[in-house]
Formats: sequence, C-alpha cells, structure tokens
Amino acid sequence: MKVLPVPVREDNYAYLLIDEASQSAAAVDPYDVPKVKAAAENAGVQIVAGITTHHHFDHSGGNQVFASTYPDVPIYGGSERVPALTNLVKDKEEFSIGAINVKCLATPCHTQDSICYYATDANSTHPGGTTVYNGHEYTKGNLAFAKSVDPENPALARLEGIVHKNKITTGLTTIADEKQWNPFMRLDSASIQKATGGGEMSAVMDELRDQKNNYRGEWPALSCKRYRRKGTLDVFGCI
Repeated sequence: MKVLPVPVREDNYAYLLIDEASQSAAAVDPYDVPKVKAAAENAGVQIVAGITTHHHFDHSGGNQVFASTYPDVPIYGGSERVPALTNLVKDKEEFSIGAINVKCLATPCHTQDSICYYATDANSTHPGGTTVYNGHEYTKGNLAFAKSVDPENPALARLEGIVHKNKITTGLTTIADEKQWNPFMRLDSASIQKATGGGEMSAVMDELRDQKNNYRGEWPALSCKRYRRKGTLDVFGCI
C-alpha cells in the first residue's frame, strides 16, 4: 500500500491510495481532477474509486468532474450532500481497493457527514502506528494553537521540529503522535481541562473548538472558521 499526496488549491490535499500489487488506486477528495489524473498517470496506476471525506466544497468540489472523467467508478461518501455520490457509507462499513481494506469511521465533528477512512493491507502495523494524512496543510497553525492551550506539553517540541524541517507535513505523524500533542485528543488532560474550564467532554470539545475559531495567533490565510456550521464541532489536524 502506498499513499501519494496531491496538493490542490492553496493548502488542501487530494490523495491517491494505491494498491501496488494491482496498480489500482482510489482518489481521495479529488478537487482538481486534471492534477489527480496526471498524478495517477505518472504513478502508472488506474483510478478505480473516488473517496470523499466530507461534503465541503474544497474537498468534494471536483466530484462532478471526477464522475464525468471516470463514469464507471464508484464515489464513496458519508451523506447525500456529497456531489455525484454512488456509494453511501456508514460507520464501520468496509470496502476494498485491490488488496487494501478500507474501513469507514464516522467522525461527525467538522461536519455531520465526516468519514475517516482506515486503510490496511497485509503489511499494516498496530493502530497506534497508523499514519495520519491531513486534509489541509494546517500543521504550523495547529502547533501555534496547541502551544496557546497546552504550553507545558513537552511533545510539542517534537511537532515543532517536524514543522520546521518539512514544508509538507502530511503523512509524517501517527495516531500515537496525535494523542500526545493534539489538544482535541487530550480533552481529559489537566492542561486542556484548565484551558477550557473543564466539564463534560462534549462541553470541553465545544469550548476548545470556539477557542480555536477565535484564535488570532499564527494561522494559515484560510481560516477553518469560515467552514464551521452552527451546532457542529471540528477535529484538530484531521482530514
């Protein structure tokens, strides 16, 4: 299994999820279809599926063109709001891309139809070592926000090193890493409880999300605040 990032827009990522044995691939959030198509041709793989993480335009906006370009290819997504959807998926449903098994994990925070896709093959490791691929190159801004709410966290020094050494950070961290430095995965830590005023986990999450929306420190030009829907939450650094 191989994952090939394809930068699109200013800071978005599309991906090719490649089964190397069959040289088949799924295109994840193929916003810029010509660019994704060229990447597939350069890699010598055939696109056999489209995967949409959620319905927001900067992730699903290429779906209609993708469907026209690949008319016989299924498009997976978490709700009918996903353009050109052919295969509606629910939590814990699975499908295959060649020898790759893809498990759908519903994560209704950033949007109510957000799906994380957990891809494994015969060579996959323990879940803690699962590589994380981002929907945006927001790691630098995420680091700055994490420092503001979790300033004594020693793990942030390692994340800062990754940011300073790599212009592209997607695919360089794991779930185990995220549990050490991602504020939204540390809701029960003393520092995050203090920063948010504590309480039930849902209340802590909501307060933390509000703080991030209103954060005015170092941040990409395109703020995630513009994509926030009333009554929903977001997850730091996820697809």
